[in-house]
Amino acid sequence: MSYVRDNRDAHYTDVNALPHKILLVEDSIALSMLLKQRLEGETSAEVIHCDTMKAAAALIAEHEFTLALTGLNLPDAPDGEILGLLSAARIPTIVFTATFDEQARKRYTEKKIIDYIIKDGHRTVDAVIKTVERIITNRLFSVLVVDDARSARSGLVEILERQNFRVIEALSGKQALDILQEDETIELVITDYHMPDMDGYQLTRKVREYRSSEDLRIIGVSSSTDRLLSASFLKAGASDFIYRPFVLEELQCRIDNNIETLKQLKRLRHLAERDHLTNLPNRRSFFEKTKLMMADLQKNNGKGALAILDIDHFKKINDTYGHDAGDRTLRNIAALLAESCETNKHLPARIGGEEFAIFLRGFDATQARAFCENLRHAVETAGVKLTGTEIAVTISLGVVEIEKGEPFDNQLNAADQLLYMAKSNGRNRVFADLDILSGFTELTKAH
Repeated sequence: MSYVRDNRDAHYTDVNALPHKILLVEDSIALSMLLKQRLEGETSAEVIHCDTMKAAAALIAEHEFTLALTGLNLPDAPDGEILGLLSAARIPTIVFTATFDEQARKRYTEKKIIDYIIKDGHRTVDAVIKTVERIITNRLFSVLVVDDARSARSGLVEILERQNFRVIEALSGKQALDILQEDETIELVITDYHMPDMDGYQLTRKVREYRSSEDLRIIGVSSSTDRLLSASFLKAGASDFIYRPFVLEELQCRIDNNIETLKQLKRLRHLAERDHLTNLPNRRSFFEKTKLMMADLQKNNGKGALAILDIDHFKKINDTYGHDAGDRTLRNIAALLAESCETNKHLPARIGGEEFAIFLRGFDATQARAFCENLRHAVETAGVKLTGTEIAVTISLGVVEIEKGEPFDNQLNAADQLLYMAKSNGRNRVFADLDILSGFTELTKAH
């Protein structure tokens, strides 16, 4: 689409897996050592330190830096000349300084630094760590800027890209709606009020029909002198509002606050949906997601299957070696299960005690049974490695192909009944609806 401008890499899921190099330019040995230690310990970044502008220039020629941290008074650059070097190299820069006034603020704005931090004893290091973490994690977020005025839009895009966001542009409300329909990774929209096809107020109302504030934040902006406009935006569902011309620090703080809200909501959602021991989806999350996937499957005439598995003689592990051994077994089984499901994007979950469930996407009865048999064999082969004891663990599974028109509870009950059959017939085996249809006499002999 010609109206989309995307200057960032693809959406990442693990920011700590990305290679980050931070250039630290500071002539105070004590502060440098403390910052380096904290940054490398808390952000997984590599920090390369120097104490002069000349050394910084040499490092810039040799390395590609995610961002730079710098003081202003260096031995060979006492008047902040380092900012010119970093600006010319297009390295996002955070300044820490002992003094701050309007002249300094103007200077920072001209050099387009990311942020400035006032040196304030022990609080300085904490503030630096927090700011660096924010800049690194910003690249996880996609921001849509909606404005028909090119100059206004470009200025905002430049600010956001400097803050390390992935930025997409739209020239109108309709284009913004099209982009949001196609790109679900967008989590922040910044929209102007006055636009030719629909205003920002109307756009906000339309977006809120299908995206809640829990997964998409909207900031309205306008150069209007109407002070009631902010109230209208907020009542339409906007998360925030700011008037032009921007005070840069205010704009940055409002964006940061909305991104932080998204992060907190994600953390809460993760805690609510995950089993604390295995980190797999929990029972409630699995049931909710599976019902949606079944509805989609039936709507598109797709295939799917549902499996329930149980760890055989799990109580013996707990009784013999204690609950730590039992927990270790559950975690190892969950890891094996998650790895097995990853390729086909099946959905595994712990639904209680030693019982797990899997929604098998796109699999018919034959494929589902084969998958479960492979999983059973993998657990049997791993044996004592999964428990860390002398007891070799095995699993039993019941699996059914999704029957169109059948309620989810009925499908779950059918899989549970097949699991019961597997355990009643000797454990360490798979029972499927396929076996019931063809007769399972030979299966019981096989084990």
